[in-house]
Amino acid sequence: MNRRTFIKGAIALTAATYFYPNIVFGAENFKWWQKKPVYQIYPKSFLDTTGKGTGDLRGITQKLDYIKSLGVSAIWLTPIYVSPMVDNGYDIADYTAIDPRFGTMEDFDELIAEAKARDIKIVMDLVFNHTSDKHAWFLESKSSRNNPKADWYIWRDEKTNWRGIFGGSAWQWCEERQQYYLHTFATQQPDLNWENPDVRRALYDAANFWLDKGVGGFRVDAIVYIKKPKTFVDGTPDALDGTCAVHNMIANTDGILDFLHELKREVFDGHDIFTVGEANSVKPEELKYWVGKDGVFNMLFEFSHVNVMFNNGDEVWHRSKPIKLSELKKALSDSQAATKDSWYPIYFENHDKPRSVNNFFPHGSDKILAAKALAIILFTLRGTPFIYQGEELGFTNTQFDSIDDYDDISSHGAYNLARSDGLSDKEAMRFVQKFSRDNARTPMQWNSDKNSGFTTGKAWLPVHKDFAACNVEVEEHDANSVLNFYRKLSTLRNSSDVLIGGDYAELYPKNEELYIFTRSLGGKKFMTIVNFTTHKVNLPDKIFDGAKKILGNYADEKNYLRATEAAIYEF
Repeated sequence: MNRRTFIKGAIALTAATYFYPNIVFGAENFKWWQKKPVYQIYPKSFLDTTGKGTGDLRGITQKLDYIKSLGVSAIWLTPIYVSPMVDNGYDIADYTAIDPRFGTMEDFDELIAEAKARDIKIVMDLVFNHTSDKHAWFLESKSSRNNPKADWYIWRDEKTNWRGIFGGSAWQWCEERQQYYLHTFATQQPDLNWENPDVRRALYDAANFWLDKGVGGFRVDAIVYIKKPKTFVDGTPDALDGTCAVHNMIANTDGILDFLHELKREVFDGHDIFTVGEANSVKPEELKYWVGKDGVFNMLFEFSHVNVMFNNGDEVWHRSKPIKLSELKKALSDSQAATKDSWYPIYFENHDKPRSVNNFFPHGSDKILAAKALAIILFTLRGTPFIYQGEELGFTNTQFDSIDDYDDISSHGAYNLARSDGLSDKEAMRFVQKFSRDNARTPMQWNSDKNSGFTTGKAWLPVHKDFAACNVEVEEHDANSVLNFYRKLSTLRNSSDVLIGGDYAELYPKNEELYIFTRSLGGKKFMTIVNFTTHKVNLPDKIFDGAKKILGNYADEKNYLRATEAAIYEF
């Protein structure tokens, strides 16, 4: 082999290692964000150091050693920018300033420095589809039809019959302009006009501000909505089937990838960061255009597995259906297949979804066993595991009695829609209790003291009633706790080339009781087996032949699976 051929081969292998990490055999060839999990924090509910009842940046800094114990490489923060908090920070009034509720820019700089000292990156949340209606850009835009920012938002003389994601019309009348503006989400969250290059430039500048601060990446919120239909040019017609979800009318519109590739060039390229987009409605077969060699992001949060209980992408809570395990498995396996040459963020919880043990396991399941079973799947699928605060403790859904007790704006919208569809208060509340985002937003539980150590004041949202038994202090001292189970899994996954880079294969996809899959690399193989029922299930013959149990949510071993049993085997 001549020198030129060798160099060409080395360059090709380097490119393949970056874009196709499953073909290499050593974990040392993977990026830092592939090797270890990511921990997501909802700052408002993490730890309050001031007694004001809401979490802050100093609280996060104070708990960095705890977070490091989970073996993570990064912390993803939901928005900490200046905001009126109509949607708990996702309505941004200033993209380059810290909201005083969370602290100061000096507090943020300290967090970056202390996290770096522990080899942890801080990842920011970019909310670029919309701003707050209190943002200076919108205040100027709405003031007249001929000001410099007049077309920075979506303005129309007539509205369509689209229903906003949080309920009600997706259009709001503005007296100053005598026009309607589009808001995909809350009335107070007007959509930006991405067709305007000045808008895009301002957003890129904001992202680069945080890169200059030293952040390790971005999670990009609601990105599928930034491109509006071409019909906006000539007037947008009503949906043909009556009142229709705005999601179904604008999500993933043709041409969106042109905008996103520009974002990648102007912000992402040239930095040692990772990027993950939130992309509800991107189908598994489309993932190749969004991630990997020819894509935009390193990873993509697509919702197929967490929305398996909904039809057609329209997340109307009271129209949900029971989950079939085969459908859940297919969603996960399709995503694994679609990203076999790129990368995948594995998750079951975040700030917008109910707690996973309630969401994916049948009523009557042992919650601790269920939490450990989902953790086994989380850490043995191919991709980067994302742990949401409290998930590592086995948090379950809360259950408030009245809609007035819920802070979440989408819960109120869902409740009102259910009532307008003829459901009783009791029936509507049943769905709010099941799907409310407040399930994931109750304060973090640190100890058994008042407010579970979250605050010395009045917590902005009540602490879960189980806090005395389910908290960090209690679980630290219990060898069999969910917390210590997560730590074992993280150690196993972070040290295993097979679990980091091995191929995925599902077994028995039609089985409605068991989820069984393997990870294989270089002649080595792991097998994950999970019983999603509340009863004993017999296993296929000889499935354990030559296998050694590595870890499970039951201490002993049987030739069948007990209720909610899960285990990892090595061959």
